[in-house]
Formats: sequence, C-alpha cells, structure tokens
Amino acid sequence: MDTILREPTTVGEMLSEEFLKPLNITQAKLGEALNLSRPRIAEIINGKRRISIEEAVMLAALFETDSDFWINVQTSHDRWEARQLMAQKTSVKPITALLAR
Repeated sequence: MDTILREPTTVGEMLSEEFLKPLNITQAKLGEALNLSRPRIAEIINGKRRISIEEAVMLAALFETDSDFWINVQTSHDRWEARQLMAQKTSVKPITALLAR
C-alpha cells in the first residue's frame, strides 16, 4: 500500500492557485462560465465540496485540459481522506474475525 505523508492538493487549491489567480478570474466569473452557483464554487475552492465527473469535464473544457487531470486530483484527495477515516475506524474489525466466532 502506498503511503501519502501529506494531504494532497484539493481541486479547489489547484483551481485557485494554478488557474484563477494567474488568469485573474473571480469565483463569480468561474461560476458564470460553468453555470454553477457562487456558493457551490466557493465550497469547491474552500475544499468543502468535491467535484463531480460532470464538473471535471466542464473544467477540462473551460481550461483546455484533460478531464482525467481534474478527476485524478479529486481521486488523489479522496483516497487520502479514505485512509484518514480508515485509521480512525478501529472499532470495525475485518470480516474474518466476525466469521471466526
């Protein structure tokens, strides 16, 4: 199993630092371009909401990137979150322990 020592970049961080700031695009303009509400964009930027496959495709079209790029950024962060949750779920035992009873 691979080990990730730090939290991966979120889609929101990537959007903000690599696309919005350099291109001087506001969250409001991004929402307008993607036909998404300003609150939804803010949640994505602030790491409170993950992006959907459809949103990944829209971001790819808007910024002339590949949808896999956005999907991979999201998936990398999702995998990290899953590992964090698994580390906290010590009360859940493997199925083999349950079947051995």
